[in-house]
Amino acid sequence: MRGYKLIVIENLGAMEDQFDTLDLSDNEIKKFDNFPKMTRLRTVLLTNNHVTRIDPRVGNNLPLLEHLVLTNNRIANLSDLDALAAFPSLSTLSLVDNIVTRRPNYRPYVIHKVPQLKALDFRKIKPKEREAAAQLFATEAGQKIITAVSAAKEQTQKVRL
Repeated sequence: MRGYKLIVIENLGAMEDQFDTLDLSDNEIKKFDNFPKMTRLRTVLLTNNHVTRIDPRVGNNLPLLEHLVLTNNRIANLSDLDALAAFPSLSTLSLVDNIVTRRPNYRPYVIHKVPQLKALDFRKIKPKEREAAAQLFATEAGQKIITAVSAAKEQTQKVRL
């Protein structure tokens, strides 16, 4: 379903959970949402879209998703990444060429939120990096980051309403 100028993800129930990879790259999708329960799906490619939001409920419908590629989208805030914690099997994530990757503490925040990740932005997460993220978020400075992200999330939700 690559390059069809799709605006939304819909009607995926018709696939009857027959695929382990879904390529939705090169479309105009704005939200990563609206997936039916798909227990076979392991990889979703959403490169070169307009994704700004990830629905926190989508993780429940894709319980075995291991690889998510959101390269070259429009995800801007760390709070937009909180929904990734709902993917219990996610091991590889790419957010290259999203605004969020330029935010302070981006990598430690994602490593903290999605502890089972093995690779982020095509770079392996090393034990030292994992330890540094755990130490950061165990400190007062880390708690301030989490508080700031939560406040930004609340502000964004008010604007969307």
